[in-house]
Amino acid sequence: MIRLDAVSKVYGGGIPALEDIHLHIAPGEFVSIVGQSGTGKTTLVKLLIAEERATNGRIEIGGWDITRIGRGDVPLLRRQMGIIFQDFKLLPNKTAFENVAFALEVAGESRPRIRRAVTQLLDIVGITEAAHRFPFELSGGEQQRVAIARSLAHRPKILVADEPTGNLDTLNTQEIIRILKKINEFGTTVLLVTHNREVVNDLRRRVITLDKGRISHDQKTGKYVI
Repeated sequence: MIRLDAVSKVYGGGIPALEDIHLHIAPGEFVSIVGQSGTGKTTLVKLLIAEERATNGRIEIGGWDITRIGRGDVPLLRRQMGIIFQDFKLLPNKTAFENVAFALEVAGESRPRIRRAVTQLLDIVGITEAAHRFPFELSGGEQQRVAIARSLAHRPKILVADEPTGNLDTLNTQEIIRILKKINEFGTTVLLVTHNREVVNDLRRRVITLDKGRISHDQKTGKYVI
């Protein structure tokens, strides 16, 4: 599903952000990527979603070599991947329903298909009652649930969650992780990038630790070791 072979990323100044990364994530896995600030977690996410290109090595997503992906193919790649960020990135002038619908509208889906899909997605994340509220009327946890629903609009095979609970309290964090586990049970591969030790330890799933741009630990049912 996701494969990185000898991947490195060097920014200006010649200091590597990632160095000689070998990684394979199988379909249906739930994997946490952890490490202190500056260890390369964000760079790894940017490479996977083709926001940045690797300096060396090869990256495959679903059997597709994206190492030198063209700009025109990036939207096709991202339809295979759901992406969630810490700051939600919702459109402030659209309701929860409209935020999720927008992802389908730009892909040219029909109105009946959009209506059915959005209703189902809001139900999956448990926020149907807030469908017609605007982001400023929602709590942080509710906004993140809308963002998750939007990320699932194209039924992605992979969900990349980059610090999805970073701005949330403990109760909302637990709810978001519960939803991610539910999505994983549907067969979606989940890649969780986080610094939250408690979340990682409670999951007891595979944990990959980055340290100084390299993989220092890869535990099948691990804990946050730093």
